[in-house]
Amino acid sequence: MANFTVSPGVAISEIDNTFLAGLPIPPGAAIIGPTVKGPVEVPTLVTSYTDFTTLFGDTFISGGNSYSYLTSQAAFNYFNYGGTALWVARVASGSFTPATSTTISNNVTSVPGVVSSASFNASSFFTGSATGSWSGMRIELPGVNDYYVVPNNASYSYFNNLIDTYYSSSGASTNSNTDNYMAVVVSTINNTNTEFDNIGLTASYDSGTDIFTLSAINSGTSLNGVKIYKDAYAGGVGTLVATLAGGTANVTANAFTLETLSEGVIMNNSGSQVSGALASGSISNVRFEITNPNTGSGTFNLVIRRGDDTTANKIVLETWNGLTLDPNHSRFISKVIGNQLLSYNSSTNQIDVTGDYPNNSRYVRIKEVNSLTPNYLNPNGIAQTQYTGSIPAAQSGSFTGATGTVNATINLNESISQTNTQGLAASDYNNMIALLSNADFYQYNVIFTPGLIASVHTSQVNSLIASSQNRGDCLYVPDMVEYSGNVSSAVNAAQSFDNSYAATYWPWVRLADAATGKLVWAPASTVIPGVYAHNDRVSAPWFAPAGINRGGLGTVSYAQYKLTQAERDTLYANNINPIATLPKQGVVVFGQKTLQKAQSALDRVNVRRLMIELKGYIRQIADTIVFEQNTITTRNVFLSKVTPYLENIQQKQGLYAFKVVMDESNNGPAVIDQNQLIGQIYIQPTRTAEFISLDFILLPTGAEFPG
Repeated sequence: MANFTVSPGVAISEIDNTFLAGLPIPPGAAIIGPTVKGPVEVPTLVTSYTDFTTLFGDTFISGGNSYSYLTSQAAFNYFNYGGTALWVARVASGSFTPATSTTISNNVTSVPGVVSSASFNASSFFTGSATGSWSGMRIELPGVNDYYVVPNNASYSYFNNLIDTYYSSSGASTNSNTDNYMAVVVSTINNTNTEFDNIGLTASYDSGTDIFTLSAINSGTSLNGVKIYKDAYAGGVGTLVATLAGGTANVTANAFTLETLSEGVIMNNSGSQVSGALASGSISNVRFEITNPNTGSGTFNLVIRRGDDTTANKIVLETWNGLTLDPNHSRFISKVIGNQLLSYNSSTNQIDVTGDYPNNSRYVRIKEVNSLTPNYLNPNGIAQTQYTGSIPAAQSGSFTGATGTVNATINLNESISQTNTQGLAASDYNNMIALLSNADFYQYNVIFTPGLIASVHTSQVNSLIASSQNRGDCLYVPDMVEYSGNVSSAVNAAQSFDNSYAATYWPWVRLADAATGKLVWAPASTVIPGVYAHNDRVSAPWFAPAGINRGGLGTVSYAQYKLTQAERDTLYANNINPIATLPKQGVVVFGQKTLQKAQSALDRVNVRRLMIELKGYIRQIADTIVFEQNTITTRNVFLSKVTPYLENIQQKQGLYAFKVVMDESNNGPAVIDQNQLIGQIYIQPTRTAEFISLDFILLPTGAEFPG
């Protein structure tokens, strides 16, 4: 309403109806293929190439050489040219499982240790005095030069420092019986003022059975191997009668268990450390560290480090501070880091999710918390003593137990076959092809499978084209033939398809692998993601991803074939987009046809992608009015969002004209009574100038140029 003044005048206000409020965020791309690491058959969204390599790796070793998968090369091209979001569905051959952390110990004893001990029958042990010498018991510690002897009624001076430590059992006479002698031995060993007490030994003797027992006071392994000799004398070894054994240390509780999100043996790095480095640690795996445990507050920090770092030079990937094992606390470790396990269920074609808390870490999840500390602090803020031992000690550790290895026989690039495409069979792709057909959960506008070849892996390519058409919101870019193919075989392969939801390119290209630096051959679908990303960044999806301005292949050194004009004509006439080599321009995508045979607007990539863009946006806008009242108000809400959006597309050269009809003309009482709301959107898509005719007309001197 105008805000008039008291006196007469003109009130002018400004109303801006051009806002595009609440528009959905456009989807990115998707790729299916093998990777070095990462979760298997769990599509994961990455937003940069660094993010991709962090989660899925870059290079692997096969036959002593370093390689990268076509998946990695496609991801690099996509992000290098401006891509923003990429669903990555890792496929693998065989069974793959994650690695779990080594014990994260605390001060709770889960298994009590056993003391070292040894027993023997002493009935024949005492032999009295040896002629010209003496005999008695000698106790030898393993690994050191200390001997502890209980001599038989001998004077100290006799030993003359030939032994390190000895004790005179003066209460036993030369002709004493066994019971008397052993009683003195036991008394001597159990004397708290002797070395035996210092090293933790105790003795007992049963006169009824003549059994003498020497054992450790505390559990542990340090006294395993202590030897007992009889008939020992100064400078003499004596006869071995028993050896202490069986000692074990207390087993402390495992406070909690971590599990890697990535799967495969590449995640294993348990073992000894050399100069603070894990022998099997690598850039591809991780290790953990517990810092600042505080029994007063019940908190500690968890650091996720890269597997190839050292104690002196830590490479920290993630730090989680102030964690607790208290399930009622906001910093409960499972809640902060996440404990969900995601796995593909082939019977339901869904990702099964177990666990209560979504994963916030990019590397690990909490598999189990073994030492919960509910309400660690009492109402007065004091730690409950029964839980203080549960806090993990300061320590570092590694991961172990993962299974699944990359196929050592890798048929890369120019060696792709039906049974071996980058170490996989074509059937290994089936699950992820089926899963990514779910348009409600996995949103993307273009999908790639570098490594699948239409003429070799026909079933999988057909499934992807059908999936794209059924979804109606994405374009699939398959490759037609292997490296050994030519123009004729590429054309023959393309004849099998007739669909506007797919587009293909040829020939193969030679490019520098970003991960290895080597020049490698790759099918076109490895570099086309970069073309689409660049096209969308500098223009829009409804522009043709082709030509010098938007179709240049900067990462390509050269194409497999330098196509002639006639070869390009043959390819384009058969719906194959040529990758041309142009003088001074380099390697360029020089076509933008879909695989639809019939001539219509949808036989062009830019129009198909325009329709994908429009349907995707408007579908999401329509979703917001489902279950709203079927009234003029609801229709106007829809029109108020769709019309400005289409005007914006028109201003950006995507449409010549459009009209949206959603009123009484198509929503009469009969339609409304069926709980339906009908809208009709008429569009005239902008066409591209692909065939340019330039006539040079020579005129005689003095002739006038036409107006």
